[in-house]
Amino acid sequence: MLRVMAGVLALCAALAATAFAQSDPTLTPAWNLTTGFAAPESAYYDAASDAVFVSSINGQILEKDGNGYISKLTPAGAVVSEKWATGVNAPKGLRSARGVLYVSDIDEVVGVEIASGKVVSRVKIDGAQFLNDLATAPDGTVYVSDSAALKIFEVRNGKASVFVEGGDVVEQPNGLLVDGPRLILGTIGPAPQPGAAAGRGRGAAPPSGHLYAFDLKSKQRTNLTTQPVGGIDGIEPDGSGGLLVTDVIGQRLLQVSKGGDVRVLAKFSAGGADFGYVPARKLAIVPFLFSNSVAAYDLTAALK
Repeated sequence: MLRVMAGVLALCAALAATAFAQSDPTLTPAWNLTTGFAAPESAYYDAASDAVFVSSINGQILEKDGNGYISKLTPAGAVVSEKWATGVNAPKGLRSARGVLYVSDIDEVVGVEIASGKVVSRVKIDGAQFLNDLATAPDGTVYVSDSAALKIFEVRNGKASVFVEGGDVVEQPNGLLVDGPRLILGTIGPAPQPGAAAGRGRGAAPPSGHLYAFDLKSKQRTNLTTQPVGGIDGIEPDGSGGLLVTDVIGQRLLQVSKGGDVRVLAKFSAGGADFGYVPARKLAIVPFLFSNSVAAYDLTAALK
């Protein structure tokens, strides 16, 4: 499955190369780690511990092989522990709440105590097929996207339920962020239609997802921008009322203003996945899934 996904992303990246401007800016990494990771999918900065956590799939993307692990780094790029937490299969999205780091792992949400690195909870989600990104609310509620089942699940007090679902509502869901009273969703693109022919044709534009916000109480959906955003993976607040997102298909880091304007901050040579952000340093920490590396980018100048 991981090989298939790699092929799909490679095809989309090739299409994107002809569709996106070649003048997109590039950034020099503040640091770049090229060893110790095995298909790193997500990076997350936990402010309470001033630590960066990175999930490594280390195998097939949907295989329950027990090979997955989570690394712990400093924001300066020093590796504290290469395999800080184990006991997971194909870990992806990361977020913390109340001293626990939550990780999506195929069909369950796993909780790891940040103080010890030990697994302290597991919530199996019935009907889950491909849990991808997740987000946490201050009250400890976890929201997790399922990119195959076209659902967003909610895990509250150890019990899982469907928050929203359906291809018309969530498309192919990926990136999530709890932002005050709303849940931000970044999609990879429209949900595949049954019987649709494979491929997009030579010279066709790459698939583009959308950036949505759901009211956490009413579940009403709002489109945050009408401008192209590519295939969204990671989402973080930019500190100015807007959002930073990684377009994994277009290999870009974007800023989406509060008013919905989209600006390219950086163009990468590979698809940056679910990134972490250190607000005080304006530092974006980007995992590159298929190059087994993690790099950090100082966005101070880019965000001016």
